Amino acid sequence: MPDRLVLLGSKGGPALRPGGPWPSSSLLEIAGRTIVVDCGLGVTRGLVDAGISLKTLDLIFITHLHSDHVLELGPLIHTAWTAGLATPVNVFGPAGTGHYWRRFCQAMEFDIEIRIADEGRPDIRELVSIDEFGEGQVVEQGGLKVSALRVDHPPVTDCFALRFEHGGKSVVFSADTAFFPPLADFAEGADILVHEAMLEEGIERLVARTGNGARLRQHLLASHSFAEEAGRIASDAGVKRLVLNHLIPADDAEIGEADWSAAVRKTWAGDLTIARDGLVVGFRE
Repeated sequence: MPDRLVLLGSKGGPALRPGGPWPSSSLLEIAGRTIVVDCGLGVTRGLVDAGISLKTLDLIFITHLHSDHVLELGPLIHTAWTAGLATPVNVFGPAGTGHYWRRFCQAMEFDIEIRIADEGRPDIRELVSIDEFGEGQVVEQGGLKVSALRVDHPPVTDCFALRFEHGGKSVVFSADTAFFPPLADFAEGADILVHEAMLEEGIERLVARTGNGARLRQHLLASHSFAEEAGRIASDAGVKRLVLNHLIPADDAEIGEADWSAAVRKTWAGDLTIARDGLVVGFRE
């Protein structure tokens, strides 16, 4: 199968609305590896719909511990386990990922113990390894190299952009971040930059319908990037394709692809993809 990126969940934030998109998760298939980046609500269904056999789950990366990036990590692995997973799964995440996983297994202890005894399954707790990472090289195995850059997402300190490289191909995920110029150096020359994006005209309507307006607005402006800022990073980095993802707002009926394009075209003239759930992005030859 050719290398590909599948945007499983394309919205920023944890809320779900009727007919709307799902929170953050992506599938990267490169060098025969099945790599999941972030596990927001809906990741399991998204992987199945993308044609992935859950029992082949391999590598999972979590950029930070906000719920729209980690809520379904435990349920994904557990569902894969009930689907026949019997091979190791490696989870890489920031400090606190191991705590999440241990507490998830404690919460599911009745089910885990009874399935081991009743169905003869391997112990899920022994199948999963958690590696907590900081800035720098995260892993290098079988030609796959993954590195991390701490980005600017207050009040979360441990939030990391990730760069995946194999055989001359490279994909960078910005994670959640305010405009952060060092990200351009980190993403230099990447085939694909997946960068979060906000649209200014949608913010007021979003905070009005969500509640807690003043505080939410303050968080969004301090911790996230506008589409034109994502375009500036892509231009400075000289990437081959920019994918706008983690869209805020992602489910505003008055905002469409043309609006996102118009904003990002102020700073980016290259290949552009606006994320939507299930969209497949190939590598340009």
